[in-house]
Amino acid sequence: MATSEEVNDQKHPQEGAVFPTAVSEEELDEAKRKTTMKQPFGRSQKCFSAEQQQSRVILQNTAAEHFIKGIEAFDKLEYERAVIWFNKAINLQPQQPHMFVSRGDAFLHVCDFQSAADSYTGAAGLCPGVSSDRLAFVYFLQGQCLLDRGLFLEALDCFSKAAELKPGCRVHQVRRLACLSAAGRQTDCLKLVNDWMASDGPSSDLYVLRARLHKRLNQTSRCYEDVKAALALKPWCPEAGALLLTLQDAAHRARRAAVDRAATGRMSEALVLINVALENCPQEPRLHLFRGTLCRRMKDFGAAIADLVHTVELSEDEEGVGGQGGKQEEEEEAKFQLVLTYNDLAVQCFCRGLYEEATLLLNKAIEDQKNQAGLYLNRGDCFYKQEQWCYALADYQQAEELIGPDRPSVRLRLAVLHNTLGSLCFQDGRFQDAAFRFTVAIGYNPTVGRYYKNRAKAFRKILKVDQARKDFICTLVLDPDNQELPSMLTSLFPGRSMSDVLSSPAGRAVRSQLMDAVRAYEVSSQRKGSDLEVEA
Repeated sequence: MATSEEVNDQKHPQEGAVFPTAVSEEELDEAKRKTTMKQPFGRSQKCFSAEQQQSRVILQNTAAEHFIKGIEAFDKLEYERAVIWFNKAINLQPQQPHMFVSRGDAFLHVCDFQSAADSYTGAAGLCPGVSSDRLAFVYFLQGQCLLDRGLFLEALDCFSKAAELKPGCRVHQVRRLACLSAAGRQTDCLKLVNDWMASDGPSSDLYVLRARLHKRLNQTSRCYEDVKAALALKPWCPEAGALLLTLQDAAHRARRAAVDRAATGRMSEALVLINVALENCPQEPRLHLFRGTLCRRMKDFGAAIADLVHTVELSEDEEGVGGQGGKQEEEEEAKFQLVLTYNDLAVQCFCRGLYEEATLLLNKAIEDQKNQAGLYLNRGDCFYKQEQWCYALADYQQAEELIGPDRPSVRLRLAVLHNTLGSLCFQDGRFQDAAFRFTVAIGYNPTVGRYYKNRAKAFRKILKVDQARKDFICTLVLDPDNQELPSMLTSLFPGRSMSDVLSSPAGRAVRSQLMDAVRAYEVSSQRKGSDLEVEA
């Protein structure tokens, strides 16, 4: 049996005495510490995973229960209570978009639009597109409430958001238009309608809508164009017809006021008023006719020609489309006024020495009115100034055929021209032709002394002394101060004085015949009448 000391030695053996492979106490403690740290950690990780899974299931079930209770409350129309249950469910499961959608529906039923929008936005953040229709509807309702309260810009923002979510929905765009119009932003309204027409194509309703916007912006001519376009697409459109009547009435009142101003000589005021009328009805031929006539009277010939030509074009188009003969009178009057304008402008050019330009203008006038003597007389004057004698003679003779040989304007011009032609013949040594031309000139105007003097010189050259003496006496009666008379007296009546010639029987007879011719000419010259019968 072992003694107590041996036992004690076994309890506390010496290092390396009993177990040569034994480790030190420090190593054992370190090993125990590491073991203690590893084993508990491994066991808690497994426990934690199981507990987490169990907790997740519990949260899901609880959230589902809250969601179901929210649905039940919603079905019972207890929307506020449903919101409470949906909030609890969302707090437990914030990644479920359908819960946000349901809560948004509940908020919508209690008219809490902002909260509904926030809920639908949250759902869209989790699942894009899941609540676009609902969110657009909320913005629409919110915008409508703001619009009813007169908060137009705030309502515009809501309707714009709704339009972004549902770009194909015209209702949202129409509400945007209403907000812009109520806020006085007519230009933005016009841009919106133009965008619709570009995307959807024109229609009578859109034309009418744009016409009204143009009218608000005082763009009446564009308003008229849109109204006509609407009626072209839909002739029975009552809105377009009513707008057209309004524009026509405004144009009629402005034209009537313009006529009154023109009648009293206030041309500038009349022009302003007729411009107002044309803004309301820019395709009305009679308005262009009136303005063209007014511009001609104010000597604004370029504007007059533009209006009158446009009048003719419009009248021809209306006759061609509608077969209305009522526009024929306006067309004829416009052509008539156009001829007058060309003539007046030609006269202005003539006075400035622009004879070629005046001739071209008169050519245009004569193309439209070939039976107006005044046009030929004026063109003949242009040719005369350019020394184109044959053309001048042809025009004067044409005028003579149209209005007769007794008109003073025709007789005077023909007399001057034949006298000029006679002088040219005399210079060329063709004295017989010269005498003939001077005779024609005297026939047209027997009151001019130099014509007789010229013919006397021509007769002297062809040895017709008696005729030359008679012409000398006529010259002495009509133009006693002519400087060539003394030399002619010496050659035709040598040794006699001028008084002797006049007092002689031959002198008295020639004087009597001359006075008879002059009186006959003066009587015919007193006949009234206008050479340019188109003159207004």
